[in-house]
Amino acid sequence: MGGSDSSESEIEEFADSIIKLRADFNRFELTTFLSGPDDTRDALVNVHPGAGGTESQDWAEMLFRMYNRWAEKRGFTVKLIDYQSGEEAGLKSATLEISGEYVFGHLKAESGVHRLVRISPFDANSRRHTSFCSIHVYPVVEDNIEIEIKDDDLRIDTYRASGAGGQHVNKTSSAVRITHMPSKIVVQCQSERSQHKNRESAMKVLKARLYQLAQEEERKKMSKFDDTKKKIEWGSQIRSYVFHPYNMVKDHRTGYETSDADAVLDGDIDGFIKAYLTSTVGVGP
Repeated sequence: MGGSDSSESEIEEFADSIIKLRADFNRFELTTFLSGPDDTRDALVNVHPGAGGTESQDWAEMLFRMYNRWAEKRGFTVKLIDYQSGEEAGLKSATLEISGEYVFGHLKAESGVHRLVRISPFDANSRRHTSFCSIHVYPVVEDNIEIEIKDDDLRIDTYRASGAGGQHVNKTSSAVRITHMPSKIVVQCQSERSQHKNRESAMKVLKARLYQLAQEEERKKMSKFDDTKKKIEWGSQIRSYVFHPYNMVKDHRTGYETSDADAVLDGDIDGFIKAYLTSTVGVGP
């Protein structure tokens, strides 16, 4: 009996090691497609719901969880920069900093509009609703990269940080909102109790966004735009998540799809990332 139990245990350990090796190989394979100048950097992920109130805010919360789960499964570090709760459910805006190897290289595929089709849990008549959410992914810019930000170009506002349900995280005006006047970029942070730390985090986000803006301007000058990186606007969704009348998640840029929508929302998005990366270098997914 003891020998049999030992053999079964060894078989299970061997099977687990094969699964782990396969996962490690798949992750290594993905890095071979990452050669962009910013691919090795950490990433800032901004989640912003589209029009539609509670429906789209709830959808934004689902995507927020999806990227948290993806990072968690990979052993990456996640720092919450900003989180604005929805009035009834979900979120109005959120920004995450995800740190690890090649994070931006992987998540750059996620920038764009994500579309959800489902029977609404907020509709008493159980009707089908379509919701949109935009995802913006920026590379975290290191301190040794020069991005000129003039103090005179900034408007800095402070306000009281608030959590879910409108409850104040603290009683001081520690949250910080920075507006960069020339570009009209607005960033905010309320995750720290210290106004100084919130300002530091907000400036990091601003620097990343200005860096990305400079990169895009340079690409325009060089006329080397990738057609897959079209302007983010409602109606130009990159991916659809359908829960009614069937289950399917499909990326409209690559054609990659899966019927396991629940797994995708639990962070299983590597298939979509691989399909995007391989298609941009002319190799089939």
